[in-house]
Amino acid sequence: MYEPAKRYSPVVVALLIVALGVACGLSACNFSKETPAKQKPTVPPGGVLIQGAGATFPSVLYKRWFAAYQKSHPDLAITYEAVGSGEGVRRFVGAGVPDDDKIDFGASDAAMSDDQIANTPAGAVLVPMTAGGVALAYNLPGFEGDLRLSRKAYAGIFLGQIKNWNDPLIQETNPKSKLPKLTISTVVRSDSSGTTFALTKHLDAINPQWRSQHGPATVVNWPGNAMRAKGNEGVAGMLKESNGSIGYVGYEFARKAGLRVALLENKEGKFVPPLAANCSAALAAAELPDNLRAYVPDPAGPNSYPIVTFTWILLYKNYAEGQKAKALHDLFAWTLTDGQNSAPDLGYVPLPEAVAKKSLAALETIKSTP
Repeated sequence: MYEPAKRYSPVVVALLIVALGVACGLSACNFSKETPAKQKPTVPPGGVLIQGAGATFPSVLYKRWFAAYQKSHPDLAITYEAVGSGEGVRRFVGAGVPDDDKIDFGASDAAMSDDQIANTPAGAVLVPMTAGGVALAYNLPGFEGDLRLSRKAYAGIFLGQIKNWNDPLIQETNPKSKLPKLTISTVVRSDSSGTTFALTKHLDAINPQWRSQHGPATVVNWPGNAMRAKGNEGVAGMLKESNGSIGYVGYEFARKAGLRVALLENKEGKFVPPLAANCSAALAAAELPDNLRAYVPDPAGPNSYPIVTFTWILLYKNYAEGQKAKALHDLFAWTLTDGQNSAPDLGYVPLPEAVAKKSLAALETIKSTP
């Protein structure tokens, strides 16, 4: 059982954050002028630089993919900034984006909307790339066993209605465990996030109050005692240091940080963990329409984990450089075939065969403009 060596209460964490902000203000922190321009990697003569940015959810897998592919293709230099789905879409669309932030591909766990696609001058191709589960990770010292949360319980926690860990609705599904009289602090994303979208899309499907007050969104005005962090890694780090906390994070980040994760009640009333097999079961029946945007907000099946999402690579329909268009095509064709074998080791779900086939077909629509 994972037990961190040292914990800080949510109040202490909040005070430290405030203190840091004050210190920074007193020392006249100003990064807008002093931060040096980003250094581009060295590209071999005649080689190609490919730059991407976006979702943090798949970033662990992308890092492995790009490192492996670049090693066998030394003429390429591949960079990826895990800045969040919202920022990835913004940079991809490109309106008002400075030259240093321009990218060749984006990444998002929330597929682009029709308006965003229409506003992308070079056109957009959405390519499902991998999938995974959004875990509800928690820090509850002294709690033994596996935490089971009903649909009513975890919706109530994020609605700010369930405020203490010994609430009867939590105790009801954990009858043999002693729950502490401890305030619940939710840890949520501060940035525009596809992981947030996956969670809120699910809450929208199962809870009428969430649907009427919030709906699915990449940014939420969270109710209750919420602490905010940037990126999946930031949420995992804050959870690790905050007693009594619970937050949503890509399962691979929870696993990497050694966090405990809740078993969630699915549509069939079964309590399941966010293991790859359960996420794969949830996505097995997914059917992608022609635009390749598909969501499974409340999957059926006794083994299905309830909060799952595809994640997309965003490519332009037209590239000014033929060499770059080919390099991108070949890179992502590899990730959709041989690269899928790396997904389970890192807690991700390989794409179902039918989905991978449609993704490969989408790659063939990419062209270069003479």
